[in-house]
Amino acid sequence: MTSTALLLTAGLLFLLAVVAGVVTVVVLSRRPRHSFPAHPDDPREILRRRYAAGEIDEAEYRHRLSILSNG
Repeated sequence: MTSTALLLTAGLLFLLAVVAGVVTVVVLSRRPRHSFPAHPDDPREILRRRYAAGEIDEAEYRHRLSILSNG
């Protein structure tokens, strides 16, 4: 392999690495950020779980949620 071919190959590999890096940054920056789940002992989280489990109805859920939000 001649030195010219070797330089062209190295340049092409470098360019491919730069393009792959840019694509990776763009893809990762467009991903939705996952928020951490609420702490299990958080009153709102307990209320959500009770509503989801059917322990309380929607009216009770909204009433208690408003109390937690206001007080």
